[in-house]
Amino acid sequence: MTGDAAYAQVLEDLSAEHEDLDALVSSLDDSGWEVATPAPGWSVRDQVGHLAFFDARAREALTEPEGFAEMVSALQADPPALVAWIDRHLVEPRSLTAGELLGWWRAERSSLLPVLAVTEPTARIPWFGPSMSATSFATARLMETWAHGQDIADAVGVTRLPTARLRHVAHLGVKTMGWSFVSRGMEPPAEPVYVELRSPEHEVWAWGPEDAGNVVRGPAIDFCLVVTRRRHRSDSHLEVGGPVAEEWMNIAQAFAGPPTVAAPER
Repeated sequence: MTGDAAYAQVLEDLSAEHEDLDALVSSLDDSGWEVATPAPGWSVRDQVGHLAFFDARAREALTEPEGFAEMVSALQADPPALVAWIDRHLVEPRSLTAGELLGWWRAERSSLLPVLAVTEPTARIPWFGPSMSATSFATARLMETWAHGQDIADAVGVTRLPTARLRHVAHLGVKTMGWSFVSRGMEPPAEPVYVELRSPEHEVWAWGPEDAGNVVRGPAIDFCLVVTRRRHRSDSHLEVGGPVAEEWMNIAQAFAGPPTVAAPER
């Protein structure tokens, strides 16, 4: 695909990811919104509130990039303030009814998509980690929606069928290999890793040189769950070879923010 076509596909798939998760949470009764999710201390309502809050911040990053970057720099320069800010972002969602919260998330994502649609795919967008192209930025919103949707599905006992949209999550997982090391104060390895994944449609998705000495192979769903810290690698069917690939799979983190601990083994 060309850059414009690839970007349009990401936006279409982001909207579809929104709709799939919306269908799941809108089917829950009020008690379902209070069910604890795998994220310690977070309920289903917290997961949706988190998405609504950061969809709003994403719109700000697109429409007011300088002010947004200044806000992030100030928070990162004051770690206690950053922790307090993160803690506060769930206060409002916890004060809303389930219907009000669902309406807020719908409004925020509906406001975000048109702004993304008129943004050049190569435009650099500030965020809480390194700045990203608009294409990567939209992909990150899709990854966040999918990953937090996985938390919700796990909490309410729903098995979601994987879709071809996982390719976006997998691609971001590969692209953020260096970030996984940098976010932990480690030097990114120079050696490449060959990643070969089986898609839900049994196609092969591959990144990197085939003759690399470090390899990750397996189902795309497993790779996506590991790089979003939703499953421990020992609970996956990934085949990992080489010291760099081994270390990466232990710390892989496809999202911005401070390092997070691996998902517990099941």
